[in-house]
Amino acid sequence: MATLLGSESPCTGGKRRNCSSNIVTKFTASKITGQGFSRGTQLPGGLLQERDKRAKWHGIPTLLQKLYESSHPNSDLSHAHSFLKVLSSQLSMEAMSFVTEDRKTAQESTFPNTYTFDLFGGVDLLVEILMRPTLTMQKKKPKMNDDLVKDCLSVLYNCCICEMIQLEGIPNLSGLVQSFDQQQLANFCRILSVTISEPDVGNDDKHTLLAKNAQQKRNASPSRAEVNQVTLLNIPGFIERLCKLATRKVSEATGANFLQELEDWYTWLDNALVLDALMQMATEEAEQSSTESSDESSLATSPLRHRLPQSMKIVHEIMYKVEVLYVLCVLLMGRQRNQVHKMLAEFRLIPGLNNLFDKLIWRKYTASNHVVHGQNENCDCSPEISFKIQFLRLLQSFSDHHENKYLLLNSQELNELSAISMKANIPEVEALVNTDRSLVCDGKKGLLTRLLTVMKREPPDSSFRFWQARAVESFLRGATSYADQMFLLKRGLLEHILFCIIDSGCTSRDVLQSYFDLLGELMKFNIDAFKRFNKYVNTPEKFQTFLTQINSSLVDSNMLVRCIVLSLDRFESQTEDVKVVEVLSECCLLSYMARVENRLSFLFRLINIINVQTLTQENVSCLNTSLVILMLARRKAKLPFYLNALREKEYAEKYPGCLLNNFHNLLRFWQRHYLNKDKDSTCLENSSCIPFSYWKETVSVLLGSDRTSLCAIASYIDEPFMDLDKDLLED
Repeated sequence: MATLLGSESPCTGGKRRNCSSNIVTKFTASKITGQGFSRGTQLPGGLLQERDKRAKWHGIPTLLQKLYESSHPNSDLSHAHSFLKVLSSQLSMEAMSFVTEDRKTAQESTFPNTYTFDLFGGVDLLVEILMRPTLTMQKKKPKMNDDLVKDCLSVLYNCCICEMIQLEGIPNLSGLVQSFDQQQLANFCRILSVTISEPDVGNDDKHTLLAKNAQQKRNASPSRAEVNQVTLLNIPGFIERLCKLATRKVSEATGANFLQELEDWYTWLDNALVLDALMQMATEEAEQSSTESSDESSLATSPLRHRLPQSMKIVHEIMYKVEVLYVLCVLLMGRQRNQVHKMLAEFRLIPGLNNLFDKLIWRKYTASNHVVHGQNENCDCSPEISFKIQFLRLLQSFSDHHENKYLLLNSQELNELSAISMKANIPEVEALVNTDRSLVCDGKKGLLTRLLTVMKREPPDSSFRFWQARAVESFLRGATSYADQMFLLKRGLLEHILFCIIDSGCTSRDVLQSYFDLLGELMKFNIDAFKRFNKYVNTPEKFQTFLTQINSSLVDSNMLVRCIVLSLDRFESQTEDVKVVEVLSECCLLSYMARVENRLSFLFRLINIINVQTLTQENVSCLNTSLVILMLARRKAKLPFYLNALREKEYAEKYPGCLLNNFHNLLRFWQRHYLNKDKDSTCLENSSCIPFSYWKETVSVLLGSDRTSLCAIASYIDEPFMDLDKDLLED
């Protein structure tokens, strides 16, 4: 006992040592005091340092200890900020590697620094620091240093890139978000852009519908991203504040240190691109001012250093809006879409964007001469390009299969739609009648009309064309509206599309695909559109060029092929209409598709370019187009003729059974895929005007096992080549 109480330490058995570094002592003390371990950094510093080298923690637990000790409520946080900057540099490298290395999912990559940071309570500690102002009892809440807030959010953003954070697990998240000013809220959107997005699976076999269906079957419960979306929508006033941030003018932005703001963004955007944008913008601002009033023209002759601040302010605002628009776009595509739509309409997002269109989104003096990459490639865009693409993606998501699409017009344009319907003696669509006129666009032009104007000015291969066409196409998608089509036809859209496909020399497959899809929606069931087509494509050479473009990639053009087939079928049933008969006899496109050998040629190739293992969201339309051709044949009792033609094609090409076995497997997959998805089935019905019950019935007939049935695929495959029992659809 005397020995224990003497000079020798009980912790070391001889050498005196601080007992607070002994983990056994710490656990014993926690039992006595009732204050157990609540974070990994409460472990003894000696133990952390000892394990650091072996575990390759790179000093992160020790830094977190120092951050915690220097961030208590009564400290000035200056020391804490210095520790945070060191941590930030370690985590940002992993986040950047994730972004640049083919955007691997977190499951496919390892992020040891980020994992260690989260393991030892780093995420929770930063949230605690951010929430300090909301926990005070003082009437006037203390304001934290803006740079510290931004660095906290930046580190959390890095963590979100590498690990999916659950927002619902953050205490008092609602109070934290409501305490943000607009600048902090915009920075917070950088974190949200990761936490509410599904991981990018890349361009490999995980992208196939077979793999996606299997994944959905295994994970029936909502994903973390979906849960995070619901959590955000439950925060009072959150969407309203995002709408205000997205639509505020540059002049309304708070006076901040923009140079410091830009410095923070350089880790996410290429420095040269940002600086080039600033210099170009400053020069263009001066050029524009020189053409305006004499008072404003003084800007043109002022030194560059005087012009840069305004340009910096614009780039600063653009960068914020990119993040905000992305968050709104993701929410619009989520399961809570209708709820989000209602709020975006109520808070006048679309009219606000319309008011910004000429002065910020698509400024008149900014020539869109960038030839940038397609939508599936890694993006190293300048701020302005990113902003425009994000804006177009938002419009696409907003308009797609939703009645709120008419908010993209102004009151005069809505009246024009009503007049078109009245002149054609057809009823107005219900969505148009129900549109709240107080929520539509202001000014002389609506947002859709402004978009059409800039769309015609783009260079042939500009990737803006892809997104512009997608945004306009989404306005037409769903149940076909004659008035909507005529509204766009009157503004020269069809001629513009045909120029791009036939005469512009455009070679971008992405752009051509988007224009084929848009042309299909614009012309479907519209006899006036086919008449206009024939007027533009007025020589055999032009028509041959058009066909060559279609045939060069049926995956890209099959939606247009489907439109022509469906329209021809409807027109052939309207022979009492003189105008229809005239166009049927004169239109080279309708005459071409009326020849059965051409329809069969499309059918052969559509079936041959896909199989169950390679089906994706991009090419599954080929399967549905082939089904449309056969459904229309079945209506006219010609299905046996088409199936026999497929059989003869197989033998002529010396691969009997290959085409029909493949088609049989595709239809079996079709049943599993579509009979469990209400949205997809509704889209098929609306786009084709064929009841989904007829789709299902036709597929069942084709898959019939009775080999005496002339409408069953099995009847046309000789026994030696039959391979229908092999199940290729199992996981």
